[in-house]
Amino acid sequence: MSKHQNYEAKTEEILIPIVEKYQYELVDVEFVKEAGNWHLRAYIDKEGGITIDDLTTVNHELSDRLDELDFIAESYILEVSSPGLLRPLKKPKDFIRNLGKDVEVKLYSPVTWEEGGKKYSDKEFIGILKEYKEEQDAIVLDFSDREMEISIRDIALIRQYIEF
Repeated sequence: MSKHQNYEAKTEEILIPIVEKYQYELVDVEFVKEAGNWHLRAYIDKEGGITIDDLTTVNHELSDRLDELDFIAESYILEVSSPGLLRPLKKPKDFIRNLGKDVEVKLYSPVTWEEGGKKYSDKEFIGILKEYKEEQDAIVLDFSDREMEISIRDIALIRQYIEF
């Protein structure tokens, strides 16, 4: 585990009791460098959506604990935010929550299939998330005319599809 992954893991450990106290969901933690600055981001959510007051409460408690423990060597900007509508699906609970919904999937490499005697190849799909196979670490996408099983490790991005 890299130093930065360790920062994320330790931050998650600190956050879990905080979000559980308020009955929020910890969606993700990331430690990334953008425009020359390190950012420690925590994404939280709750049923009905997260509010500014919720974010502020968690930010203050997390900030206090991070100051006490002081395990991050780099200077960083702390951000606690909502994952937003287009949040990526990453954890089993994300896949389960989105069963039956339209999802957008982008793969690292194209897949090829035959249909009506023609060969097709693509790496971006929109379909209904029909099934999450935890033991196989895969999903099943349902299209109106066929289904496709995709390994989670082959997915670059998966999120709920919202048509604007």
